[in-house]
Amino acid sequence: MFFIHFSHWFLKITGYPLYKIVFRTKIHYEDKSAQNRYIHGPALLISNHTSVFDYAIEIFTFYTRNIRMQMAEVLFRKKPLGWLLRALGGIYVNRNIHSFGFVRKSLEILEKGGVVGVFPESRIPKPRESRPLPFKPSAAYIALAANVPIVPIYTDGCYFKLKKRAHVIIGKPIMPADFNDPELEERENINRLNDAMRDRVIELEKLLNEQKQQA
Repeated sequence: MFFIHFSHWFLKITGYPLYKIVFRTKIHYEDKSAQNRYIHGPALLISNHTSVFDYAIEIFTFYTRNIRMQMAEVLFRKKPLGWLLRALGGIYVNRNIHSFGFVRKSLEILEKGGVVGVFPESRIPKPRESRPLPFKPSAAYIALAANVPIVPIYTDGCYFKLKKRAHVIIGKPIMPADFNDPELEERENINRLNDAMRDRVIELEKLLNEQKQQA
């Protein structure tokens, strides 16, 4: 655990100058009084997925917390990227087999007060696909099982643009308990929360575009 914390802070300190030059991220808020850049206690962080650099955006947006990100198996197979992801405590997700080890690992981290990051779309959308893609239900299941706040964000994915900045908006937390109806079956509650999570990300996209136009 110490090594993971050390790796996170080493990356944040050494990578911050490059981050400021390359991304020049501007942070927006749905309601800053409800959720700002400081996440207190355990939480599940969800976001749309635009590129492999979304993780870097999340690390520096919530720089005071070590985000343990769920990551696809293909990333771990690339060297030296795979070594870096393991050093940062990345949660291995094998999309090719029906393994739920990543669910157990995520719950363990949340139970210890950590922050788990998820891209519920599971992959980067292709150019002509409608965005965001349908969310996979595992994130909703984890949130309900752990009963921790869900912090939604949306990024416009505008990276490596000389004349443009990357924009990120942080949304108000979603409380899983609001979607846990004891009279409904577990799958129904998961689907209700899953739909609400995706709807919130779509709402954040619209709100971000409005704030960018007003700036």
